[in-house]
Amino acid sequence: MSALAHLPTGSGRRTAPPPRRPGRHRLLPYLLLLPAAAWLFLFFAVPLFQLAAASLYDPAGSLATGYAMTWAFGNYPDALAAYWPQFVRSFGYAGAALVLALLAGYPLAYAIAQKAGRWKNLLLVCVVAPMFTSFLVRTLAWKTILSDNGWLVGLLRDVHLLAPDGRLLATPVAVVLGLTYNFLPFLVLPLYASLERLDPRLLEAAGDLYASPLRAFRRVTLPLSMPGLVAGTLLFFIPASGDYINAELLGTPNEYMIGNVIDSAFLVRLDYPQGAALSFLLMAAILAVVFGYLRRAGTEEVL
Repeated sequence: MSALAHLPTGSGRRTAPPPRRPGRHRLLPYLLLLPAAAWLFLFFAVPLFQLAAASLYDPAGSLATGYAMTWAFGNYPDALAAYWPQFVRSFGYAGAALVLALLAGYPLAYAIAQKAGRWKNLLLVCVVAPMFTSFLVRTLAWKTILSDNGWLVGLLRDVHLLAPDGRLLATPVAVVLGLTYNFLPFLVLPLYASLERLDPRLLEAAGDLYASPLRAFRRVTLPLSMPGLVAGTLLFFIPASGDYINAELLGTPNEYMIGNVIDSAFLVRLDYPQGAALSFLLMAAILAVVFGYLRRAGTEEVL
């Protein structure tokens, strides 16, 4: 005890760390979010505000004379009355393409997730690889495939599924096929992510309980894949309904979607108020469809 008494004070103890300042650590997450928030503000919020303002300009103005802010809310009903068929066509084409994508994409995602084995990574690369090619190049390739002198049309004519003078290019079928192909990976990848987590023992248990394969799919596989299914259908439908490249390259003016009208309003007719109003109407329609779909399908593990 006497030896310990001669030790300098605190030589055998650890000094306590200085107390942390809680304010700094509370601000750290917000500081990390600041660059992304600034980016969204500059390149999303500000252009969106400018687009909203442009939709209320005087429709009698022009780029030469300038546009005056007259709070012309009548631009919205006028634009909808003039181009409602293109709105209906856009959602109809996107819906038809979504059905085709589900018929092709769900079995593909299931096969990759549960049956591919050591080929899983290779098949995933095959799904993603087209995305490394320009959207325009992929659509132009479909223009070649669906051409009147192409092998596909020739085959369909030989088996009498097309009339001798029948065609695929410049028809609604071509536009829907182009939408299906171009946006298919957006559906397959979320589905794969959900199906890959599916425990095969659950299907074995369903079989042990005398469930048929169809009943096991309906009661086990489909409910467990719903998060990926909901996310994939949204990722597919939203860009497909606003697309204009496929209708431009694979269709005719009779197949034009609302995206083609908006493109023409801004770049050809230079009618900025109408183009901006149509843009906001399209966003509102898509948001209504999305919220209605999520309310119907459920949002667990999706949002």
